Amino acid sequence: MRGLWISILVIITCGSVRAEEVVLGLSMSQVEITTNFDGSEILVFGAVKRDAPVPEDPLDVVVAVAGPSLPVVVRRKERRFGIWVNTESVEVDAAPSFYAVATTRPLSQVLSNTEDLRHKVSIPRAIRSVGSAGQVQDAQSFTDAVIRIRQASGAYSLQEGAVELTDQTLFNTSIALPANLTEGDYPTRIFLTRGGAVVSVYETTIDVQKVGLERWLFELSRQKPLIYGLMSLGIAIAAGWSASAAFRLFRQR
Repeated sequence: MRGLWISILVIITCGSVRAEEVVLGLSMSQVEITTNFDGSEILVFGAVKRDAPVPEDPLDVVVAVAGPSLPVVVRRKERRFGIWVNTESVEVDAAPSFYAVATTRPLSQVLSNTEDLRHKVSIPRAIRSVGSAGQVQDAQSFTDAVIRIRQASGAYSLQEGAVELTDQTLFNTSIALPANLTEGDYPTRIFLTRGGAVVSVYETTIDVQKVGLERWLFELSRQKPLIYGLMSLGIAIAAGWSASAAFRLFRQR
């Protein structure tokens, strides 16, 4: 009997979770980085599929796109004897190379702190930092520095109100990708929330790859660094000689 009640509870729970689901579309699922790549923009659009009437509480949508996570060493510089030197440092265990969040309303209104902690949606929660927290008094300031620097460069962004939601069913937004993208998989998550609680999650991936000459140079630098270095040196010498020859020709005229 106990097993029967557990089965019924699971069925009811699953039914409530699946009452609203995301049907998603992307303007592109693959981004190709070429030698003249100067950034791109991806349109995220979709609809909410329902198996029940629309609840009274308003629906909100949160879109989060993250780049590959890599460790980062953050150093603090201080002025000593008239010069700037590195002093304390903290290793951020994993920080996304790119992270963008778009929402229908302010993030604090559409996602509770508990749900944010669970799904790691906000920018500070998306960064895992342990490092030297016990050795440095204000280790959190190092993580804040990573966020501040990457927000200034456009690598991190929070776009509150950027998701357009029509009749609690259709939604769309655009995510701008900078020119200095890191190659790899970009997990894309769409959250449906009501009253700050997540009612449905949809996950997909955007593939970012170098192609053409960019791919060839990248693989050459990794697989045959000596040849890559000699080639780079040769190009630099040729460019310098060409510039010098052009300057001499210009002076003679």
